Amino acid sequence: MYFKKLELFGFKSFAEKTALHFEPGITAVVGPNGCGKSNVFDSIRWVLGEQSVKSLRGSKMEDVIFNGTENIPALGYAEVSLTFANENKALPIDYDEVTVTRRLFRSGESEYLINKTQVRLKDILELFMGTGIGAESYSLIEQGKIDLILSSRPEDRRLVFDEAAGISKYKSQKRETTRKLEDTEQNLLRINDIILEVKRQINSLERQAAKARRYKEVFERLKSLETQVSALALKQYQEKQDELNQQLSRSIGLESQTAQGIEQLCNEESAQKDELRQLEEKVSSVRAKIAELENTISYDSQQLGFNHERVEEAKKRILAIDEQRKALA
Repeated sequence: MYFKKLELFGFKSFAEKTALHFEPGITAVVGPNGCGKSNVFDSIRWVLGEQSVKSLRGSKMEDVIFNGTENIPALGYAEVSLTFANENKALPIDYDEVTVTRRLFRSGESEYLINKTQVRLKDILELFMGTGIGAESYSLIEQGKIDLILSSRPEDRRLVFDEAAGISKYKSQKRETTRKLEDTEQNLLRINDIILEVKRQINSLERQAAKARRYKEVFERLKSLETQVSALALKQYQEKQDELNQQLSRSIGLESQTAQGIEQLCNEESAQKDELRQLEEKVSSVRAKIAELENTISYDSQQLGFNHERVEEAKKRILAIDEQRKALA
């Protein structure tokens, strides 16, 4: 197993996508100071899961993202992919090539991928555990690291030897298993406490169940009574509704009869008005005749008076004539 290809984009000084290809054997990365050799080493540690900002020579993890220059704007994320040749299956994964990718966005979100499949950081650490490759493995020795190992505590040096011997993975699994076992024992203790508490709750629930059964019986009885009362009320309501419907029918019949009577009275009133109008016309005609007769009588009376005066004058003339005759005789 060996590094086959390293791809960088937006990581520290690598503003453009850069690919480094490695061949089996010894590969040296050379160049003047400041050309990015240390950044290549940092990118390998970073893609393998390094979480220490100090080890990456920064103050915060976002410092690994290209921050821009006068001519090139800052980028929004950093991405590093490291491809391994895995023909000997040193990595416990069924691929001849294994590519590990890590991305970091300025928002703080991270992504980890193995062969373009998103995974957890824990999955990457477990993949390289015991292989001698990893962010803290003996295969990545930076400047001053040997002196630090030699001057470290025996138990710290033991970690390096365990990794080199390939047993660190099993010790880690043992620690994880031991931790899970301890957690299981604690869970068993808690389960026993829970069982006791559940038993107490069961006793309480049994009492509550008896009360609930009694309540259910009373509730069912109450429900039955309510149903009977509702049925009786419904029957009374229907009877009352039938009675009201009958009254309404009678009222409608009376209203129809009344309407007919009113129509008949209106017809009679109209006939009487016609008859009254005819009588009034006759009365007017009679009154006109009476007035005419009265005028005639008045005229005749005047004529009669004139005639009476003429008769008296005639009588006086006759007397005068008689007296004259007597005088002549």
